[in-house]
Amino acid sequence: MKGSHLFLYLFSMSCWLNLMPAAGNKIFHFGPCRISMSVTEIRSGFTAIKANIQARDPIRTLSILSYPHSLHRVKSSDRCCITHHLFNFYVDKVFKHCKTEDSYVNRKISSIANSFLSVKRKLGQCHEQNKCMCGQESAKKFKQILVNYEGLNVTSAAIKSLGELDILLDWMEKSR
Repeated sequence: MKGSHLFLYLFSMSCWLNLMPAAGNKIFHFGPCRISMSVTEIRSGFTAIKANIQARDPIRTLSILSYPHSLHRVKSSDRCCITHHLFNFYVDKVFKHCKTEDSYVNRKISSIANSFLSVKRKLGQCHEQNKCMCGQESAKKFKQILVNYEGLNVTSAAIKSLGELDILLDWMEKSR
């Protein structure tokens, strides 16, 4: 009898722990999609290389993410869609072209990219379950980000986008 109580207690605790985000993780609500991620870990890696990356950016007058209203005033119903597009964008376009001669910087970029890949997969699951509905506004905003990116050569655009990672992280935390 005591064994069954212990088993029930341990089973309940393991279920409860599985519902809790991992240490350092926060739950983000992107529309109906809930994603657990560690922005602190990503921000820490980015902060360690931010000055180095931004010093490599030759074009200071243009922004990829801050173009007027690119991420401002996104409806909560569009947050999942635009976040899904942005994580795909960073994984598929930005991180692939951010190589430096500095191995420390490359390791930090790789670590950030791995975190983004994990979140990209989770957002992909929401998208596949039709929880991420893409409205016209989110499509327009993401298209503007792509136009800004594609207006530069690949390496410059990737470095600039990586240098603006704090803009994306700030936006995500504000819309949390």
